Amino acid sequence: MNPLRPVILAAAGSPRLAKAVTTVPATAAVVRRFVAGADRAALLPVLRELLADGRRVSVDFLGENTVDPAQADAVVAEYLALIADLATLGDVPGIALGPRWARALEVSVKLTALGRELPEPARATGNRGTDATGGRGLPTAADRLRTICGAAERAGVWVTVDAEDHTGTAETLATVHALRPEFPWLGVVLQSYLHRTEADCGSFTDARVRLCKGAYNEPPEVAFQDSAEVTDSYLRCLDVLMHGDGYPMVASHDPVLVDAAIAAGRTRYEHQMLYGVRDLEQRRLAREGRAVRVYVPYGTEWYGYLTRRLAERPANLGFFLRALVSRG
Repeated sequence: MNPLRPVILAAAGSPRLAKAVTTVPATAAVVRRFVAGADRAALLPVLRELLADGRRVSVDFLGENTVDPAQADAVVAEYLALIADLATLGDVPGIALGPRWARALEVSVKLTALGRELPEPARATGNRGTDATGGRGLPTAADRLRTICGAAERAGVWVTVDAEDHTGTAETLATVHALRPEFPWLGVVLQSYLHRTEADCGSFTDARVRLCKGAYNEPPEVAFQDSAEVTDSYLRCLDVLMHGDGYPMVASHDPVLVDAAIAAGRTRYEHQMLYGVRDLEQRRLAREGRAVRVYVPYGTEWYGYLTRRLAERPANLGFFLRALVSRG
């Protein structure tokens, strides 16, 4: 595994370093490569270009670890506005939204951005609704997720719940399980570096699952540390999903894993790659008629996202450092 990965991931959680990096003008070149823009006005032209090129999109409004109920409500409002904007893109030439398993438009949501980590008093006084089984008292984040899913359902847009660090995995998966009877198309992200993920795949064989390697700094007690072990785990998880009745979403730039997905011989699945990473490969796969979805982030809270991307792909680090020292 990249020896710089732990250092870079530690930097992702450093407020002091975040302030220093985000105030350096030269970082704008790096951000533009991996982040579609600061707002929806900058985002939409990027999405139109990707859609016109035959690719699908999953849009992430950057931000996480919300501890203020008003901020969580603001995140929901932004997603509702985003979904309304996405609905206007459905007539892009070459994109068909009809098939159940082929919606071109998707949003990705982190539960911590919706208030999963709100303290109990805030949860108790927040927007508590009725859960998918008719009971009372789902966490505020789940109530807010339901609101987003309802809007997405009406607009013909998918929603996938992003993975975060392992401390929230159980609650995230429980929330998705609770809402899937109401929104059976609701997707979830599973990370192959976690020891538990192969078993979790077995619980979601009828669902939309985005399988990725994982991008957080996890301890060896819960996650594989060696890159070969992470890849082996990914292949085992992929095999479980490919033999299920759901919709595997192969989120990887690793040629070994891309080829493994193709070799499985299944037609109902898709490749997913990050905006700004391996664009030529994305285009090649799309030209071959394969379903390709691009994960497109936007917003001002880009620091944590960007540092995790650097940790995943060491080649990106050189690009980042060159931008930092550039004066041109």
